[in-house]
Amino acid sequence: MNIEVNGHTLYAYTGGKPFNPAQPTLVFIHGVLNDHSVWILQSRFFAHHGWNVLAIDQPGHGRSGGPAPKSVADVSTAVLGMLDALGVQQAALAGHSFGSLIALHTAAHLSKTAPDRVSHLVMVGTAFPMRVSPALLDASLNQPEKAIAMVNVFSHSTLSPPPSALGPGTWLYGGSAALMRRVLASNTAENVFHTGFSACDGYADGEADMAHVRCPVAFILGERDQMTPPKAAQSLVKGARATGQPVSVATLPAGHSLMTEDPEGTLAAMRAFLGA
Repeated sequence: MNIEVNGHTLYAYTGGKPFNPAQPTLVFIHGVLNDHSVWILQSRFFAHHGWNVLAIDQPGHGRSGGPAPKSVADVSTAVLGMLDALGVQQAALAGHSFGSLIALHTAAHLSKTAPDRVSHLVMVGTAFPMRVSPALLDASLNQPEKAIAMVNVFSHSTLSPPPSALGPGTWLYGGSAALMRRVLASNTAENVFHTGFSACDGYADGEADMAHVRCPVAFILGERDQMTPPKAAQSLVKGARATGQPVSVATLPAGHSLMTEDPEGTLAAMRAFLGA
């Protein structure tokens, strides 16, 4: 589905189902140098079990037009614009890595003006602060192939996923690297790898944003995650609990790329939290 947002086309994968205003809506937000396809199992399940699915390509990524976001707030503005364009009055937000910070910021922003508009917040492979090493920042700008290799080493704890992901024998490293190259090539005007990492590194409002959240929050973390280890999410978990809202924490036997490395576990945690 292509949606006109702020003068540009924003693409959202719907899981093969038409948008139905009578159904609950779930927004999926990917991380740096990814696209909607990283949520393939989770998005298709919800789309075929009574939910509207909007798995976006961030602005300037994949099938979405416009400039690449320079900050968490930039993508949050696009998500809000999409909800407004479709007339969505309430949605659950799910984000992975950089996308989890976008989901958090969006929920916090809406809590001040429309506190019922976000029904649930799901943060997958998250951390705060989500700092990026100077070496990786530099490589993403000047040696993107090297940076892609570095990220793939740190993002995965197994070579092949279970059959429920992309199929038996799928090579996680190779598939992820190919996706990252494709997304990088999709924008010839700017380096979306470096802008994404810079936005992660510069986001300083995690704890303040969490204090404003007014909906249940789920954390889905990978016990073998080297990019955002579970201990790096604890300030957000503590902040979520301090809001008085229900908080769920699921730790899965996976690395950073939980949606493809443990697709069934990620889906099960989301289903339990969302009551699906």
